Amino acid sequence: MTIRHCLSLIPLVLLAACSDGGSPEQQVRAVIEQMEQAAENRNVRELAGHLSADYRDANGMGAEEATRYARGYFIANQSIHLLTRIEELTFPTEGEARAQVLVGMLGRDAAAADQWDLAAEVRTFKVALRREDDEWKVSFLEVMPK
Repeated sequence: MTIRHCLSLIPLVLLAACSDGGSPEQQVRAVIEQMEQAAENRNVRELAGHLSADYRDANGMGAEEATRYARGYFIANQSIHLLTRIEELTFPTEGEARAQVLVGMLGRDAAAADQWDLAAEVRTFKVALRREDDEWKVSFLEVMPK
C-alpha cells in the first residue's frame, strides 16, 4: 500500500498515460498518484484528462460536470492536502481495474486566507478505471457514505 502526502480532489481523484511500461497494477497506482498531484496543484485540466469520455459517478455526473465541480472546489479551497492509501486494487477483466482508495483531505477556505480555518475529512472512494488506448481512465467514481 502506498501512503503519500498530496493534494487531491475528490477524487475524485483522479489518471495519466501508462505507455511507459510496468505492470497494470503499477500503471494504475501511478495514475492515482498523478491525479493526487494534479489536485494538489489545483490543475483542473490535468485532473480532467484522467476521466473517460464515458465517465459517470454514482450520482450520474458526467466528465464535464465533474470538471466544473473540481474547478469550484479549487476556488473554494485555497489549498488542499491529501493523504491517500489504496486499500484494494483488483483487475476483474483485462483492461479494467477497481480500486478502493482512502483519502484524508485537509483544505483551507479561500475566504479565510489570513486565518487558520481548516476543513478536514476522511472519505473512501470506489473507483473504476478502464484502459483506453494506452491510458488508464477513470470511468466511474463513488464516494462511500461516512
